[in-house]
Amino acid sequence: MFSILVRRFMEVVIFVLVITFISFLFVRLAPGDPVLSILQVDDVSITNEQVNELREELGFNDPLLVQYGDWFRDFIQLDFGNSYLTNQPVMEMIMSGLPATLELAVGALFVMLGIAIPLGSLAALYRGSWIDQISRAVSLLGASIPSFWLGMLLMDLFAVRWGALPTMGRDGFLSLILPSVTLGLAITSVYVRLLRSSLIDSLSHDFIRAARSRGISEMRIFFAHAFRYSLPPVITVFGVSLGSLIGGVVVIEVIFAYPGIGKMVVDSIRSRDYPVIQGYLLVMAIIVFMVNSAVDLSYRYLNPELRLKERKHGKWS
Repeated sequence: MFSILVRRFMEVVIFVLVITFISFLFVRLAPGDPVLSILQVDDVSITNEQVNELREELGFNDPLLVQYGDWFRDFIQLDFGNSYLTNQPVMEMIMSGLPATLELAVGALFVMLGIAIPLGSLAALYRGSWIDQISRAVSLLGASIPSFWLGMLLMDLFAVRWGALPTMGRDGFLSLILPSVTLGLAITSVYVRLLRSSLIDSLSHDFIRAARSRGISEMRIFFAHAFRYSLPPVITVFGVSLGSLIGGVVVIEVIFAYPGIGKMVVDSIRSRDYPVIQGYLLVMAIIVFMVNSAVDLSYRYLNPELRLKERKHGKWS
């Protein structure tokens, strides 16, 4: 276990170096000039001297590697700089918007789990029945409908026509329902089919037949043996698809005007606010990396065969 933690730490160091350099490079090479975005307010004319003066002040005239070195030096001191437009510290902006984004992602996960687990389980238990057909239809619809269109459809139905839920913004639990359901339904289809196929595979193993021969109840066999055995592939795919979930959060936040960091970074991209974009990319990359590491460790916990193999090769101590 200690060797795994040491290896993870080294991976974090390398990951941070690579992701900071790549994100810095991509943001700086993107089209558009933040200096012009800062100076062009209300169509007031600007001079070349003003542009050059601000460019020098922000360090844009330095070589790219020098700019990256200056930014990385501030980063290791947990200083992401200030927004070019609002002059607020980037870390403060991210921390103020991150709770809204996380609650939206967690809400979508609850919706996904609330649909995928019962529907995928029933489809596996009653393979070929009408329940299985419904799960196929739900999966097909979920994969076919774009999340932004579904969001606008739900908004029109529940907020505009019926007036049951808020249209936009973040004002309590009710305002979380529509964006969470929209995002949750968009990612549910994959997991319904994946859980179904994984459960069918688990139920065909010899250890399930051995459990039945010992007289263990079907309910206990399903939840204590088959369901747990089927989880590693589902958790692994979740770790891989986490980037898609975060991308979906950005789209949903824009549609519902939800004040998370996804909406904030879209506004920053429009105005070429480099510090905010870099801070967002780095924070999201670290979150994805940490979740993937947790998924990797949980995979070892859920899969005894992997632990035995690693013990044999001396990788698990």
